Amino acid sequence: MKRIGIDQRRARLAVRHHLAARAGAASPADVARGVVALHSTDPASVFLSVWARCPSVRVEAIEDALYEERSLIRMLGMRRTVFVVPVELAPVVHASSTLDIAVQQRRRYLKLLGDAGVGDGVWLKRVEEATLAALAGLGEATGAEIARAVPELRTKVTLNEGKAYGGSQNVTTWVLTLLAADGRIMRGRPRGTWASSQYRWSPVEAWRPGGLEEWPVDEARAELVRRWLARYGPATVADLQWWTGWTAGQVKRALTVVDPVEVDLDGAAGIALADDLAPVRSGPSVALLPALDPTPMGWAGRAWYLGEHAARLFDRSGNVGPTIWSDGRIVGGWAQRPGGEVVYRLLEDVGRDKTGQVEDAVERLAGWLAPVRVTPRFRTPLERELTA
Repeated sequence: MKRIGIDQRRARLAVRHHLAARAGAASPADVARGVVALHSTDPASVFLSVWARCPSVRVEAIEDALYEERSLIRMLGMRRTVFVVPVELAPVVHASSTLDIAVQQRRRYLKLLGDAGVGDGVWLKRVEEATLAALAGLGEATGAEIARAVPELRTKVTLNEGKAYGGSQNVTTWVLTLLAADGRIMRGRPRGTWASSQYRWSPVEAWRPGGLEEWPVDEARAELVRRWLARYGPATVADLQWWTGWTAGQVKRALTVVDPVEVDLDGAAGIALADDLAPVRSGPSVALLPALDPTPMGWAGRAWYLGEHAARLFDRSGNVGPTIWSDGRIVGGWAQRPGGEVVYRLLEDVGRDKTGQVEDAVERLAGWLAPVRVTPRFRTPLERELTA
């Protein structure tokens, strides 16, 4: 059994995720392919993740890739998380992950509607079709704009009644989430700046004539596993299951098709693609990655690149804040203060040269961000300290 140690895993990470100086990406779509999918729960993360790997990129080029060229698509995917994926991968993610999520979410929403005495499956289906018809007429619209055309979307449901965290919400987001998960509508350009999450919606045909290509579920899962192993491997089966959010049985069936080889990860059992065992040369690298970047969120077992820094850089739910990377490992964190200043803190000694490279990167990032202010959706201890 071949051994692949920590140094080699870090080298692969730096090169394949476009963090190494010699391995920068050529375009926003290349960045997404390098990490399989970009986290988009926090919209600012997409832009900052691309900048970190393609420093010469302009905001307009990322927006063009998302909304004009449409080489990138924003969609619900693995672990019920919103991602930005290369257009060719969208049907794979949809078949492998999103369709199951649609079933689960529909079941959940129907129970909430029933418990509240609001409606049943027939009512929900009627509202969905009315929403699609209204959106077809509008062409592109925000949830609030669609709700003005479909009053049922403003139906309110009370959640967790009698509890401190309870409250009521209308069903607009629920209906739009279901239609998107079914592949019938797509998220488009947001209102406001590129850091906004108030998306406009369009019928899927406006983005992809004929809709998303259909993939057999088992083939789609095997394809996603191949792509993940090519970028995140070698790794453990637990890493793969965590990243996909699939059941153990679903992961096992996909791995049977892919047929990876077993490798030794310094005493832990790992897997890798059979043709991906040759050593990788990295070279030096320094990178500033944003909160929820796909690289630090790519594995369940993180000690080999995170060290002892988890308590400072992750929140209690497992969301990562802004991080500083050196040669394939995390060495610190950064933040943007309300006035626009980008500040950082190294959590270990990386030497004078690397510290100087970090300072240069911080200066470049501050110039690229201005005048936009970015506050992570999920605050972490170090990020809070730096902005206090």
